[in-house]
Formats: sequence, structure tokens, C-alpha cells
Amino acid sequence: MQKKNEDKIFTLTCLALLTAMQIVIARFLAIPVTESIRFSFSFIPVVIAARRFGILGGVVVYGLGDFLGAMIFPTTGAYFPGFTLTAAVSGLIYGLYLAKKGGAVRIILSVLTSQILCTLLMNSYWVSTLYGSDFGAVLLSRVPQSIVMSVLQIVFMLLLLEKICSVIRFKK
Repeated sequence: MQKKNEDKIFTLTCLALLTAMQIVIARFLAIPVTESIRFSFSFIPVVIAARRFGILGGVVVYGLGDFLGAMIFPTTGAYFPGFTLTAAVSGLIYGLYLAKKGGAVRIILSVLTSQILCTLLMNSYWVSTLYGSDFGAVLLSRVPQSIVMSVLQIVFMLLLLEKICSVIRFKK
């Protein structure tokens, strides 16, 4: 019983630290291109959480990170729950593909699924809804960002994900 409680506390602590990292990277280190397009490496703590803690880890770090980041450090306007839903879905996708498994195919599929479903479709829909813009125009304007981020994420994850996870180890 004591061991289970220690494991739960350890997991919560790791997820809290990864969530804090996600917030800092997303809110302070992102590179804005336009009001609705930015380049960010906030996926790094998420894929680490998904790799180590599975679906729940990915969902918590991305979803909670987006929500808390928007509440604590608002950037453009009021909080919009659609973006948090997108973040949680993206974390879920990473968790499904990367949980305790790796490999180039899983990494590529996780990135492409997340980019197409979340970045292109869901976020484009939210942006078009928020600003009253044409969905097709918003979608097309986000394609270059999605392509660049897909390449960056795939390269990063193929080269460094396992190395980072092995260095961090997440062991007591």
C-alpha cells in the first residue's frame, strides 16, 4: 500500500513538472508569426509525458498546461475552451502512439495525426469561429506552419525522445 501511494505521488510530481515546463515553453518561448500562427516546442514535455505515463500523461500535460497557461498568462483575449480540447486531444494522440513504445513509424504517425486532426482541422475551426473567418482560408494559411512543425517534431522525436527519456529516467 505504501509503495502504491509513493508511485502515485511520484507520478503526480512528474506530471506537474512537465505541465509547468509545457506552460513556460508555450507562453514564453513560442515564436509568433501571425495572430493565429506560432511556432512552439511545447510538444516536448507532452511527448515525454505520453512516452512515460501514457494517454493520461499526454492528456494531462497538454490539456491542463493549456488551461493553466491561458488562465495565468493570458495572451490574446479571453480563454477559449476549444483550444484546450484540441490540446487534450493532441496529448491523447501522442499517448496512444507513444505510450511505453517507440519506433519511427509510431513517432511519424503520432505527429502526422496530431498535426492534421488537431493543428489543421480543430484549431483552424476554432480560429475561424472566433474571428468569423472563412474556415478554408484559415486552414490553408495554417498548412505551412503544420508542415514545418511536423518536420521539426518528427526529427526531434526520432533523434532525441528516447535519449531524453533515458536521461530523465523518471525513477526514484
